[in-house]
Amino acid sequence: MPAIRAASKRKPPPEGFSDIEEDLLVFSNKMKDAQNTPTDNIPKHQAQWPIFQISHQRSRYIYELYYKTEAISKTLYDWLLKNGYADAMLIAKWKKSGYEQLCCLRCVQTKETNFNSTCICRVPKADVKEGHEIQCISCGCRGCATGD
Repeated sequence: MPAIRAASKRKPPPEGFSDIEEDLLVFSNKMKDAQNTPTDNIPKHQAQWPIFQISHQRSRYIYELYYKTEAISKTLYDWLLKNGYADAMLIAKWKKSGYEQLCCLRCVQTKETNFNSTCICRVPKADVKEGHEIQCISCGCRGCATGD
């Protein structure tokens, strides 16, 4: 008979979590709604766009709380990243020059594209021919180049 594992002791959230808990709950509810939305009438690649956008908004919210407004502590920020409230890899890209407006990590991965380049949404709008609309296939972004 296998050994019974003891209940894991989860650390309580750090001080200041209660201040942003309501906002995170709103993002959580939006995410549940997006996941439960029927996807019968839309193309397969578009079904995940709302999930990517909500995840981006939640990560941007936490990023701005810590780096822009300095409203949360380092311990709370680290706890939020560790517990999956924000995408740590995406935030790491936002801190680099040229990636401040990046929509998702799939758009900068060159191995997933046909010509080993970045996504079309990374092209500045000034370089796109007039009358052409840009929209990323992986996340639905309409342009996240820093030069826009």
